[in-house]
Amino acid sequence: MKLRTYTLTIALLLLIGTSLFAERAKEQLSANGITSIETAYTISKVRTAKKDGSTYLLASSYEGTVLAVSYSGKVLWENQLSGFMNHDVWCEDLTNDGSDEILLANADGTIYCLDDKGKLIWSFKKNNAPMYGLCVIRKNNTPYVVCGGFDKNIYYLSAKGELVKEIPSSLYSIEKPWGKKGYKRIPESNNHTANFLRKIKNADGSEQLCVHGIVNSMSASGSLYLFDALEDRPSKIIKLKKGGPFGDLRVVQSGADKRAEILLGSSGAIKNAVIKRVDLESSEQVDLPMSKLANKKVGHFGYRVVQTERISNGEKEFYFCLFGNSIILLTDEFNKEKAEVLKSKFSFNDMWKDESRNLIVLASSQSGGSCIHVIDPTNLKWKKAYRKLTPPGKISSIISNTNVVKEQVADFKRPDWEREPLPVYLMTEKITPSLENMVRDINMNKQSPVFLNGLHMSKIEKWDRSVLGNQVYEAKRDRRKKYVLSSNEVLDFIRPELKDAPGIAYWGGHGNDPFLVSLATQKRIVDEANGKFVVSIYPELEQYDVNFKYVLDNHFYPLAEYYKGKNAKLYIRTKHTFWQTTIYKPLWSRLMSGEFADVFVPSMEETTDKSMELSLASRMGVWASGAVDSWGARCARDNASFDRSRQHSHQMLPNHFLRTLIYNISNGAQYINNFAVDQEYMSLLWDLIAKGALYVPKRDEILSFSPVHLSMKDPDMTFLDEGSNVKWTTFYNQEFEENNAFVFSRLNGTWPGAPLTEWDFSRYAAGAKERRLNFMPTYENGLVLITPVQKGKFFTESKRGQLADHLHPIYKNILKEYITDGRYYYSADGEKKYNADEYYKVIEEDIKKSASLLPLTVSGDVAWVVAQTDSKYLRLTLIDKGYVNPKDRKAIVKFSSIKIKQVKDILSGEMISISDDSTASIEIPCGAFRFIDIELEDSLSADK
Repeated sequence: MKLRTYTLTIALLLLIGTSLFAERAKEQLSANGITSIETAYTISKVRTAKKDGSTYLLASSYEGTVLAVSYSGKVLWENQLSGFMNHDVWCEDLTNDGSDEILLANADGTIYCLDDKGKLIWSFKKNNAPMYGLCVIRKNNTPYVVCGGFDKNIYYLSAKGELVKEIPSSLYSIEKPWGKKGYKRIPESNNHTANFLRKIKNADGSEQLCVHGIVNSMSASGSLYLFDALEDRPSKIIKLKKGGPFGDLRVVQSGADKRAEILLGSSGAIKNAVIKRVDLESSEQVDLPMSKLANKKVGHFGYRVVQTERISNGEKEFYFCLFGNSIILLTDEFNKEKAEVLKSKFSFNDMWKDESRNLIVLASSQSGGSCIHVIDPTNLKWKKAYRKLTPPGKISSIISNTNVVKEQVADFKRPDWEREPLPVYLMTEKITPSLENMVRDINMNKQSPVFLNGLHMSKIEKWDRSVLGNQVYEAKRDRRKKYVLSSNEVLDFIRPELKDAPGIAYWGGHGNDPFLVSLATQKRIVDEANGKFVVSIYPELEQYDVNFKYVLDNHFYPLAEYYKGKNAKLYIRTKHTFWQTTIYKPLWSRLMSGEFADVFVPSMEETTDKSMELSLASRMGVWASGAVDSWGARCARDNASFDRSRQHSHQMLPNHFLRTLIYNISNGAQYINNFAVDQEYMSLLWDLIAKGALYVPKRDEILSFSPVHLSMKDPDMTFLDEGSNVKWTTFYNQEFEENNAFVFSRLNGTWPGAPLTEWDFSRYAAGAKERRLNFMPTYENGLVLITPVQKGKFFTESKRGQLADHLHPIYKNILKEYITDGRYYYSADGEKKYNADEYYKVIEEDIKKSASLLPLTVSGDVAWVVAQTDSKYLRLTLIDKGYVNPKDRKAIVKFSSIKIKQVKDILSGEMISISDDSTASIEIPCGAFRFIDIELEDSLSADK
């Protein structure tokens, strides 16, 4: 009896102590209900962990750095770990010492285990496939770390990191890919990757494992597989209905009996976005579509992950849902009429619940923030604070730095030695009422930018396709469009849009259906324009089979012939590795010949991709070769969606768009297909162009190309498939990976955030380290262009001429060509073939040596471009390269064979000093850029 009384007393004291600690913790929080804790890192994931009974915040940054932070805001420790992103984080006490171990599923294929001081205890790695999910479950009170990733297996590890069991998904998976077998691979059936691994706590104290298995990152819901601990096969499988892909899965306790239920949140656009509640006993699935809340202003567009928790406000429990910049409070019945929607100015990367303290923790703003935000739902002021939240730290710095540039641009005058600016065509800008006067002034007084009318046509042409001559494309339709207009009605729609504008841009077709508007009607549109600009946009042209060749021969090329000399453009907005693979197939040879140089404009829709440094070098290589006269760029919400299963792609402050477009335009891009997010913010780009602060170079003015270029022959078909077949998650094959080295590797859907191989072009040439969001690559030895072959066996004579004829005169005698098919390197005569994992050393060394032939090079985490603006002037553009993880950067400029008179920031007026070793150190503020004028002592000519 005494023992029982003693035990109860201890339990009561612990309960009181925990409660008092929670209350003291809340005393550390802000009085307005939201506490913002600055970390200096862009935090991607947040959790809570325990140490000696108290709770602290655990964070993983964009770079993969792990931080422990107290609720008072003190950083307790940090560990840079591998330097690559962590896909999942789990905190649990494995050793029964009262403190949690920190477990991390890393993109380098490793599970890392840290102690409560941030020190590495152990690591586990089976292969190079990224680890994606993990949790801890117990059997007979013994803890097991369960982990899995893109190798299609799950692993049980002991508390010491020893492999206990390996279970391949092929033993039990019911997942099946879809589609017809053709020139694109389809993965094997009855395999999956573990999208989530989570613990289920049963009422009797036992624990089960929940595996969410998927085969595609974009188009499937997958299944829940429920396992008893250590069993090879699931005890239950729940096939999920619509709503996928899913980017969040949580096990919560609900109802009076605290029964476990699964909450899934979709990853994607609002059309298919849902909260899905799954009853584990009945398998019943209840969905709340986010589109039903659109009238409550959750926002109609953007790519978001729905994250939902159970929370209490001190009086009752409810569902707390984070959806981009919206928080949605829901009743147990998911009653949309009673839903309360709160909107902030910013979206956040992650959400977690501190169970012990009843707090919600948010990761940093998706726009590159650096705070952790803690919400106390029992504080009545938190809702108002959320609506007004402007995060301190990097977000405030970005806004402040942007405002400084705006003030500087207002006073800027273009140097009188510069030529007249080249026009930049803004094809799809939304002009809000507050910006109408600004645009009117630009149109009246400036040559650039040129605002075209971007037309959205939900209704398109219905025409007789029986004359088309190809059954496949005769039947093709785009489900998003209504085929109801006659040719005359299309003209009636377009005619008024041409009236008070310099031109129009519209979708002429799409990969789903290239014939949205017929050839005959498109010719009529050009005639109607009568010399005004017409840009016909063609997104997602991925096909390269015999049927698409028919489309090129009977639609695109005849249209290009008609467009020549008429201010009309075919804007080819493709995806993936198109501009280094498909474009070099014979069916596109007429474009590559330069026959239609004034018509075709290469552009990209870089969604789902992880190889932006390649598409940049490829588009610019096509342009530099003379095949086309112009190139284009696009910014859209889902540019950040390199991993479609986790689409935290709802950046509300489009600083990443601003910097990317400045980089592209400073590299000569003239056709911009931008998606509107915050036009007040983006109008700075318009001002930079209009005032001439942003210099738009001709290709023969650019001096930041490496003398070394890589030329593409007909691409290897395996490489082509790897680079374009990117949505399936189950292509990993360890034997194949170990025995096949590629020049461009790890491009398919199994490598989000993964390290690059040592021999990958993206590493040794572009300076990238991972397959992620490298929109502004460093190319510190000069941008290595990916071009058509210039000489030898694989060269084809064409109208476009030689690469050297289109570049700055300094390149005339210093260009060095290497040839590849994406898999191997080849000698110019075709007699020798070199392995990618060996021969790269020769090219890497040549790139480094050739850098000294350029007037200057730049190192540091910055993107850079240099162009000659006059005989004695160079313009150096420097940009913070962190796409969604901006920060203060330092550029080290090394001058080679030129004598410098002075170096000056054209906006701030700051004079920049040069050290004795001919280098200059230039600071680039967080989320910013600098335009540097370099005045030379002597004129720059071909021999200098």
